[in-house]
Amino acid sequence: MNLLKGQKVDLTKGNSLNELKFTFGWMSENTEIGIDAAAFLLSPHNRCEQDADFIFYGNPNSLDGAVIHSAAEEAGREEISISLTRLPEKYARIALTLTIYEGEQRNHWMKHLSGLYLKLTDRTSGKELCRFDYGADLSEETAVVVGELYRHNGEWKFNAIGSGFNGGLAALCENYGLEVEQEEGAEVAATAEMVREDTHVNTAAKPPVPTIDLRKKIVELTLVKKQLTGVTARVGIVLDITGSMRSLYSRGVVQEVVERILAVASKFDDNGSLDVWVYDTEFSRLPPVTEQELGRYVFTHILNNHNIHKFGRNNEPPVMEDVIRKYTQEEKDTTPVFIIFINDGGVVRLTRKVIMEASIQPIFWQFVGIGDSDFEVLKQLDTMTGRLVDNANFIHLDRIEEVSDEELYDQLLNEFSLWLKAAKEKRIL
Repeated sequence: MNLLKGQKVDLTKGNSLNELKFTFGWMSENTEIGIDAAAFLLSPHNRCEQDADFIFYGNPNSLDGAVIHSAAEEAGREEISISLTRLPEKYARIALTLTIYEGEQRNHWMKHLSGLYLKLTDRTSGKELCRFDYGADLSEETAVVVGELYRHNGEWKFNAIGSGFNGGLAALCENYGLEVEQEEGAEVAATAEMVREDTHVNTAAKPPVPTIDLRKKIVELTLVKKQLTGVTARVGIVLDITGSMRSLYSRGVVQEVVERILAVASKFDDNGSLDVWVYDTEFSRLPPVTEQELGRYVFTHILNNHNIHKFGRNNEPPVMEDVIRKYTQEEKDTTPVFIIFINDGGVVRLTRKVIMEASIQPIFWQFVGIGDSDFEVLKQLDTMTGRLVDNANFIHLDRIEEVSDEELYDQLLNEFSLWLKAAKEKRIL
């Protein structure tokens, strides 16, 4: 099976699969580029809770012997072997990564590599189970979260991610709750002493910030109120990145929105991930956001991503067509899709046509207007005729950063249950 970016696959469900081997492969014409594969063993809080849970060639074996790093016989290969039967329950996920040693200092980037792939094999039988070819969209990154092995309902699944990072190994370690000490500006990758982040920083002067766990509890209460308990849905967010949104990105408002919406995705999606798009006159489909990147996503994948076209004018139809393409062609199944579309005005009129034609698809569009624009086009959604079902809703939140989580989730989920019922009656779902 050849996996697509963002695709999830069951591994153990219905299979007697206990021993896995992940083979990392790549090609490079520059023999001076150092490539390192690694595994981060993560708790349910998506953190490495001890230094020994970072497995790489400087620490090749986990304490329980369940995860082993080794060099493959061929050049341009490294392997991570995992024994599922020996893996303690305290590990909820294993992130599989690839980094370039001192990439920024040596001007070595992912764009200098080709043929990047991750191959998953049953170690017992030698049978290849799946393969993930990735990296076509990578450029000046020095690290990649290639994929994740994760528990779900007592079984193991794999998520093909292919998400690039700037900052190399240090950025990945920070992302997973560890730090890599620096010496004279050089990354001490494989031989570094890793230290836990200081958890005793004085935060008395800082206002309390709701945690993702608290927000998930608020979402859960809202789901009960809206009669949505037990509903599974794929969740995505589309973010306006036109010129008028610049201050909201720089002030951290958009980052906060992403974090708040992630709580919704965590309750609807078995993988707890949120699919992300940004758009102005052009659009970009970005790696999904998970709790592992909480607090860093917008900076890492949007503001610090030079491949994204930013701060131009509005053009909604192309990004909406890509959303439809992902869920109805690339990842076609019967699971409903809940799209939250953040916009601060200026929606083009052709957006109505896309919404109308998409009414036969298993996608509900929840538009959220922020700021003081008049939102002429979006205000007409509830009265728009000619659709098989009413597949879109609009709410206006002038200053979304001042709206409580309870109110936000209540408004976001106000019409989703009505659409689910109508879509089932019309056999869209």
